[in-house]
Amino acid sequence: MKKVLFLLLAVLMVISTVPLFAGGGQDTKGAAAPSGDDPYAQVRGKVVTMAGPFVDADAVKFKESVKDFEKLTGITIQYEGSKEFEASIAIRVDGGNPPDIADFPQPGLLENFVKKGQVVDLNKVLDMEKVKKNYIQSWLDMGTMEGPNGKIMAGIWGRVNGKSLVWYNKKEFDAAGYKVPTTWKELEELQKMIISDGDTPWAIGIESGAATGWPATDWLEEMMLRTNSLEDYDRWVKGELKFDSPQVRKAIKAMTDIWFADGMVYGGRKGIATTSFGDSPKVMFEKPPKAWLHKQGNFVTSFFPENLKANVDYDFFYLPGIDPKYGKPVLVAGDIYAMFNDRPEVRMVMQYFATGASVEKWVRSGGAISPHLDSKLEWYSNPVDRKVAETIQNATSVRFDGSDLMPGAVGAGAFWKEMTAYVSGSKSLDEALKAIDAAWPR
Repeated sequence: MKKVLFLLLAVLMVISTVPLFAGGGQDTKGAAAPSGDDPYAQVRGKVVTMAGPFVDADAVKFKESVKDFEKLTGITIQYEGSKEFEASIAIRVDGGNPPDIADFPQPGLLENFVKKGQVVDLNKVLDMEKVKKNYIQSWLDMGTMEGPNGKIMAGIWGRVNGKSLVWYNKKEFDAAGYKVPTTWKELEELQKMIISDGDTPWAIGIESGAATGWPATDWLEEMMLRTNSLEDYDRWVKGELKFDSPQVRKAIKAMTDIWFADGMVYGGRKGIATTSFGDSPKVMFEKPPKAWLHKQGNFVTSFFPENLKANVDYDFFYLPGIDPKYGKPVLVAGDIYAMFNDRPEVRMVMQYFATGASVEKWVRSGGAISPHLDSKLEWYSNPVDRKVAETIQNATSVRFDGSDLMPGAVGAGAFWKEMTAYVSGSKSLDEALKAIDAAWPR
């Protein structure tokens, strides 16, 4: 009964946007006003096309998550997923045949189309008061991008992931009498305690084949958010703040105070670059543990030894902030939905995507975290997803994975490569930072 009531409330939110389609100075594309007692008369039987990277199980979960909306409104959301989405979306948009809506896993890719004026400004077509009430400001900031005629609201956020998480072997951690740190000072004290007990605090590995180095970029992004302002972080990912700057060097020092300190990381500094990121946390579950802490996103549990139970065998805590004036930032990844064609039914679908109801079924089935403020923690069927969602909801700010926002030659190229070279000791910090800066497209 509660689920039905919630769906009705979510629907009322969408219904309240109908006047947007029927006048008020907006381009209605020939839409008729609702007739009779059916608020969806104008959109029944309409098809909204959508493209994105969801395939296989994710595609099934996405389609299942929108079924109630489709049944209620009579709109069909025709979703087409592709593993080559990044390439195919460019062909479609530049060829004049864009989908009505596209799901971008990388905001930087969406920004390419925004700069060319190919994306609908959601400020002009949605009830933005409702949208603004359902996201913390950081999500709105990350959806705002620069178009040819100024800033626009380029997209709204759907499914997201949290990265600012520190995992640990709960059974052994509790048995050792260790306490979960809530401040950076407490984390430093925990590290000292582990070392004084003759053990190693951290398990870290950045080897990942052709993508070796990406976990190092995540760590640096975390430290940028904890030692610098959001403005500096945003300037950095846009290339306006150089890697070879005092701000970035300060963040690197915060990172290497852990990575390079004697006895702090299992295998030492040189072992970091040669240890697979997926293998690195496994040492926490040896008997006795060879390391106690591992920072990684919520996907990492798939690399843990089999048959471990969340909240029993393992748990995580939020990586604390360093400077109180920067609050409790959370590094995230996720999917941002953008609109390419403006029709009443497309507006209605986009307004729906700005509500927790749009991902409720996915959240309940596992594998999705909602950024919406109207989502409920009781939707989460497993304790890990629920706690990740709570961590994101409690954040004072969120920012997207920085390397995913940078041009490919930097974010998935020089940044990975040069951080690896610096960590392994084959390059100095000066050499690595200058090489990354030189990789930025001119």
